[in-house]
Amino acid sequence: MKRIPFPLQSTAEKYGDHPALIGDDRAITYAEFFRLVNVAAGNLAQRGINPNDRLGIIANNSIEYILLLMALFQIGAIACPVSPRFPKKTIAAMLDKIDCTKIVTGPYYKSDSDKCTNIELPPLWNHPKISTNGKKPPEFELDQDAAIMFTSGSSSVPKAVLHTFAHHYYSALGANENMPLGPGDRWLLSLPLYHVGGMGILFRALLSGAAVVVPTANALPAKAIERHKVTHVSLVPTQLKNLLEETVADKTANCLRSILLGGSSIPQTLIVQAKQKGLNLYTTYGLTEMASQVTTTALDDAPEKLFTSGRILAHREIKISKEREILVRGKTRFKGYVEKYALITPFDADGWFGTSDLGEIDQDGYLTVTGRKDNMFISGGENIQPEEIEGVLVRLPAIEDAMVVPVKSDKYGHRPIAFVKLRPKQKIDIEEITPFLEKYLPRFKIPDRLYEWPDSIDQSGLKPNRRYFVRLAEKMSQTESGIV
Repeated sequence: MKRIPFPLQSTAEKYGDHPALIGDDRAITYAEFFRLVNVAAGNLAQRGINPNDRLGIIANNSIEYILLLMALFQIGAIACPVSPRFPKKTIAAMLDKIDCTKIVTGPYYKSDSDKCTNIELPPLWNHPKISTNGKKPPEFELDQDAAIMFTSGSSSVPKAVLHTFAHHYYSALGANENMPLGPGDRWLLSLPLYHVGGMGILFRALLSGAAVVVPTANALPAKAIERHKVTHVSLVPTQLKNLLEETVADKTANCLRSILLGGSSIPQTLIVQAKQKGLNLYTTYGLTEMASQVTTTALDDAPEKLFTSGRILAHREIKISKEREILVRGKTRFKGYVEKYALITPFDADGWFGTSDLGEIDQDGYLTVTGRKDNMFISGGENIQPEEIEGVLVRLPAIEDAMVVPVKSDKYGHRPIAFVKLRPKQKIDIEEITPFLEKYLPRFKIPDRLYEWPDSIDQSGLKPNRRYFVRLAEKMSQTESGIV
């Protein structure tokens, strides 16, 4: 196995006086970052956290969270971030799934489980007088297990994805080659650290000497960008919509050099609006199993290429199967799915992982994602990919988001229905919807009914829960006629 110096140590030696972590009330240099992580690592060891131990983290983003993650990586323990937004029973089930019995929590969550031990860490992060006696951590294995991260959005039960340090390391190296990042740059931590996109931000900054800006909870991205002179930000479409709807002053656009845009299907109108604001977009395709980005556009790409997910980044490989499924492998591919202490390795003989995403690659090597294999359904013998219909619906100026799901039909097997979320102060002209859809879709793909976006949907998530919409559609189709 390859051994390397602890990357934080190397970055601190090069850029010790540069800011590493920036919050609303404090900033920490790389030299201080490294020192505090040493202190935190010592405290973890004193509290019985050993190499290869699994430590659950149920908390929201904070500078302390980042220090804890890096301390775990340094001592060779395995970080297991879990969203605090899940119900307690769900969190308990997730921790049980990976046999994780030690946890660190935020002030808003305490485990009731007899199986879990809450690890209380003293508030040493802010104590500048604590000495580490100049000790440097020994070199460690690049391929050591580092994190178990849970998938989100696509499946009903989150899968536990095991990453080594190398997976995040090479993911960041390839990403930084495509989107230059260095000392003086500031990347806003706009995604949660329990999401692979948030973890990716941390590693990209760590390997480049850039700073991570950690906003307060519920802070508006535009305000944080302006206040901290943020240069880079990772967003999903909903976040970009919100950013464009907020006041994006010229000074905000001037400091913000790069927006990495990923997540679910991206409306072309959103990309056009952002470009009109003078914002530099990088569209990307990634997944938890590949430690974030797989393909990404480049700054000098032609404008129409932003409607794709870009080309393959360094240290990854991609191909399309005969069934149009996107297959991936490379130095960033995860180790396997965790079930207790067993490891499920869903790879073929050549190491390819089937993503269940459908796509196509053009002659220039640009990937276009067309939908999920498990979302497709058959209506009257015809294949229907919901994402295609959703992409057309959001072209209507009044519609901000759309979700198309199947409902059972005695005649056709299944028929599509749609939920639509309207933009603020907008209304739908019912008489224009069907003629508009007929311009782009065959008649069998036009939804039989449209329903208003339910207020019960949690808008804070990175992906809407499609399975929830399926259950809701079955219920509503029996009792309500819908908008049309």
